[in-house]
Amino acid sequence: MSDYAVVNPATGETVATYPTFDAAQVENAVAAAKAAHDGWSRSSTVAERAALVKRVAQLHRERREELANIIVREMGKPLEQALGEVDFSADIYEFYADNADKITADRPIEDLLGEGTAFMRHSSLGVLLGIMPWNFPYYQVSRFAGPNLINGNTILLKHAPQCPESAAAIEQIHLDAGFPVGVYQDVRLTNEQSAEVIADTRVSGVSLTGSERAGAAVAEVAGRNLKKVVLELGGSDPFYLFSTDDLDAVVEAAVSARLGNNGQACNAAKRFIVQEDLYQDFLDKLTQAFADIKAQDPTLGETFLGPLSSTAATDRLEEQVGRAVSQGAKVAVGGGRNGNFFDATILTDVTPENDAYTEELFGPVAQVYKVADEAEALAVGNAIPFGLGSYLWTKDKEQAERVADQIEAGMVYINLVDADSPELPFGGIKRSGTGRELGIMAANEFVNAKLIRADKW
Repeated sequence: MSDYAVVNPATGETVATYPTFDAAQVENAVAAAKAAHDGWSRSSTVAERAALVKRVAQLHRERREELANIIVREMGKPLEQALGEVDFSADIYEFYADNADKITADRPIEDLLGEGTAFMRHSSLGVLLGIMPWNFPYYQVSRFAGPNLINGNTILLKHAPQCPESAAAIEQIHLDAGFPVGVYQDVRLTNEQSAEVIADTRVSGVSLTGSERAGAAVAEVAGRNLKKVVLELGGSDPFYLFSTDDLDAVVEAAVSARLGNNGQACNAAKRFIVQEDLYQDFLDKLTQAFADIKAQDPTLGETFLGPLSSTAATDRLEEQVGRAVSQGAKVAVGGGRNGNFFDATILTDVTPENDAYTEELFGPVAQVYKVADEAEALAVGNAIPFGLGSYLWTKDKEQAERVADQIEAGMVYINLVDADSPELPFGGIKRSGTGRELGIMAANEFVNAKLIRADKW
């Protein structure tokens, strides 16, 4: 059975296929992870685990070109962006290694009512299953694996079926860094096998980054088996523009926020909500900027926009855009495709009756809305089932604080984009998921937060 395959989206060529695990391989992987947790996790020190995670970061840097080329081939990421993803992944591992003592330190309870002492001690939870997507093959893994390895959890990593070679490369890095066998394993599972692993009594939790449908399926199995779950799902992030002294800079930021990673990021700015006095100028400039960007070979160093990840993804986006137009939306620029290369596209006149108003369009398609005031902007921005990230542009600090408080999202970035950083928590609300990744908060998701209370000695 070859459900895992590298199919180059730029050419359509099937480069290689890999079999999914059979039942014996699944059992061996779970057993090895449990044995590693019972052994290595309990015998290793924080300093030892931090040193191994630090070495994982170093190996990402040493192998950056090799790693980048793999994901250019697997999912069509432009080469320079692929190199940037490898570098950011190394930064994340390094952040957790450098902050290992802070992550694992006891947390005293200061205002104890009564005599004695009390504190929280964090220890590993056990074997974790990570189910990761194709759009950021290294970054998504690093923000899950980094903090959990510091805590001493062991990891089974099911990557997207189109990313078998990057998944194998990550496992090899962990082995080469010195992690014992069983601590970090790449497992090629079917969806049915994933459900069985989640239900296995030896597995303590699951983290998924992916679609709403996948998140609902995983959460159902996890809930039925009383397992901890973290979900990072879809998003249709608003980009609010109220005022600026430099519209060209805002447009440049908008292009980056929408078209980076070929438009395939959960937290990309997808809906541009613009105060009416700036609307036409912004739309004209953004339209010209999109028209100037041509989708091309992702292996070229100068490429900014490459192909979508697969034929299925391109077909879906084409269908969504066509349906949006049939329901009244207008195409300001783009809308065409050539194989899996999809034009940078802008839709306007998207009304609440249009499916696109509340859908996530996962690709290089922006929606631009004109609003009369702050209240209407927030009404448009919040009228969706998602609540992942958001972007806010204004010269007025009081407005920024006021609007930020009313945005229904897990993250708000003010007057900047592309500002993710290892120490900043990442996650959303509503149908965008539960829990947080990155930052110290991520290290608190899969732990036994144990209360230790003692009387005075």
